Amino acid sequence: MIAKVEPLTSARALRGPFDYRLPRRLGQVEVGSVLVVPFGRQRTLGVVVEVAERSELAPERLVEPFAAVEQGVPAELVSLALWVAEAYCSTPARALGLVLAPGTGRGERPRVRERRELSVTLTEAGRAAGAALAGGTGTSDPGAVPPSRLGARQRAAIEALAAGRRPAAALAREAACGHASLRGLEARGLVAVERESVRRRPARPVRVGARGIPGREPTPAQREALAAVVAALDAPQAAAGDRRLLLHGVTGSGKTEVYLDAVEAALARGRSAIVLVPEIALTPQTLARFGERFGEEVAVLHSRLPPGARLDEWVRLRSGEARICVGPRSAVFAPVRDLGLIVIDEEHDASYKQEGDPRYDARRVAERRAAGTGAVLVAGTATPRPESFEALRRVVLPERVDGRALPPVELLSTFGASGTGGGLHPRTAEALAEVRRRGEKAIVLLNRRGWSSFLTCRTCARVWECPHCDVTLVLHRAAARLECHHCGHAEPVPQGCPDCGSVSVARHGAGTERLEQVLAELLDPLPVVRLDADAAGAPDALVDRLARFEAAPAGVLLGTQMVAKGHDFPDVTLAVVIDADATLRFPDFRAEERTFALVAQLAGRSGRGARGGRVIVQAVEPEARALRYAARHDAEGFVRGELERRRRLRYPPFTGLVRIVCSSREREPQARAAAAVAQRVGASLGTGGAEPKVLAAPGATGAGGAVLGPAPLFRLKGRERSQVVVKAADRRAAVAAVRRAVDAVAAERSSREVAFAVDVDPH
Repeated sequence: MIAKVEPLTSARALRGPFDYRLPRRLGQVEVGSVLVVPFGRQRTLGVVVEVAERSELAPERLVEPFAAVEQGVPAELVSLALWVAEAYCSTPARALGLVLAPGTGRGERPRVRERRELSVTLTEAGRAAGAALAGGTGTSDPGAVPPSRLGARQRAAIEALAAGRRPAAALAREAACGHASLRGLEARGLVAVERESVRRRPARPVRVGARGIPGREPTPAQREALAAVVAALDAPQAAAGDRRLLLHGVTGSGKTEVYLDAVEAALARGRSAIVLVPEIALTPQTLARFGERFGEEVAVLHSRLPPGARLDEWVRLRSGEARICVGPRSAVFAPVRDLGLIVIDEEHDASYKQEGDPRYDARRVAERRAAGTGAVLVAGTATPRPESFEALRRVVLPERVDGRALPPVELLSTFGASGTGGGLHPRTAEALAEVRRRGEKAIVLLNRRGWSSFLTCRTCARVWECPHCDVTLVLHRAAARLECHHCGHAEPVPQGCPDCGSVSVARHGAGTERLEQVLAELLDPLPVVRLDADAAGAPDALVDRLARFEAAPAGVLLGTQMVAKGHDFPDVTLAVVIDADATLRFPDFRAEERTFALVAQLAGRSGRGARGGRVIVQAVEPEARALRYAARHDAEGFVRGELERRRRLRYPPFTGLVRIVCSSREREPQARAAAAVAQRVGASLGTGGAEPKVLAAPGATGAGGAVLGPAPLFRLKGRERSQVVVKAADRRAAVAAVRRAVDAVAAERSSREVAFAVDVDPH
């Protein structure tokens, strides 16, 4: 037999798979098996992607693998990984790395192993001895060991074991019984000492926010939504049609309850489920609710877990012991058995897009996996993406479960308005003061952290910039330093200007750190809890701060976009968005979509309790389309208008985009490489031949799309950069053309110092 193996190497130009002769000593090898193989002069891990009867190469030219690794992956995930490599212009090795057991590296030995420990239990003779000890008598069994011949520590061990099996380490502490005493008991046949696997459990999340009402009857809309999911689950495979659903529900409409009932329906049919959440640290409520409902059926997978706990959760899913996986985007690759349902909570969130190679979109991967396994896909949100709205069958939850109306939204113009030092409009300051007087709660969103956005010298106009990136440094006053939010560079706060010697340094703009002080002074003694990447950097800091806000009888939760994600506090009566149209000033075709989603999501945090609520949105241009629709809570109207705009401008979902970024230490190599990539892509897709005529010449447009660039980008982490954007009607042809172009240019001698990053469907 022959195994076709993809070696787990980082080389982009490598083209596998490679054939290896399978010896009988390895036992059963199948698709998904992980082997230690000779590759060149190295020993490396490889994943079996196919098993064949024979090879095109002569048998004497084939070598044998050295060994097989214990934890393989399901064949279904191997197929999915190879699709990811092709769809996102990556390599099979990098994509297969996404589906391997945690701790599996390129080396021969796993970085993380199963944890095993000694456990001790009484034998039949040991139980008889224990009974004799308890009764204070000898034993009638002539072959038994008399209790009088046991030492004090051995007797204590037997008495402790009467309650059942004990880990050897725990028994040693409890009975002061050392290794020698246990071995003595084992030699006399009184105890059995065995090595067992021990599960390393991840910490269960603390529930923060509304608990829900046990036994609450679902609304008619919730029942209809669940019925749609169940119908898709029960539809025969041949007649199933499209099993993709968009659960479009306003904030507070009970989408999570629909998820829970849908998962229960999948389990009742012998199927498993994957529940994706945007960011694991921001969804303690969702995790806690699934844990409370399904207990040990739930496994959690995410990168913040300790390595051992992450491996053990993966093994539980692989074995079928756990049938529900909850986690962020990487959980889409969870090795669940008999997958029946994939839920994507807050499907609009940009964090479902991976930043590193392969730059996959977990939402699209989930669609592919659901289609391959016959599973139902449920994507839920209050602010659907245009792509999902266009492609998926929509199920609507139009009202909140308690029947309360969505809060009114007031748009305030900050153009020329005089306010506080933190950027608060006078009307906003007045509304917050009213929250203090009435002893209520508010959430304030400012999507900019730090104290000030940048510093300048008042004398010579010097601007403090990052030495590695073409961006200004942000002042963080509590840490007494300037920081770059792109590369992490930090330096002390300047006492004066190094260019002219002036000590007159101006601070411009305000971030959450400065606004925290402004609010603390304005609302004293109301507590102000800040929630951003600086304040919530420690593992438990985020949940601790949310718990503080929940426990306070009144207060303000201030933060970046973190405060708009997945939190449910019924006693919040005011939501405020500062500088709401800042994202509209970004050169991004998704800017309006993101602005609408951010404002609408934050607005939905208010008015969930009996006191009702209101929303204030501050903006330089409050009449912007995204803000007007958000103020009306009109997601459908916004998305329909956005779809029409994108149709005219030929943006996704009506065309595909591929972005190629070339970078190098010096300007010339990356600029030359970017120009060569643009030329090759245009030639490949714009001049006929085997490929369809999708693109025109570089820099031009045609019926099928365009090659845009190369265009320079700002310097990042000490590297000069240029980008090329391919806009194509035929996404698959564009990805293939980009792959060929990048591989060809990367192989040239002049590109040795150039790094290439390909992003399909960039966000």
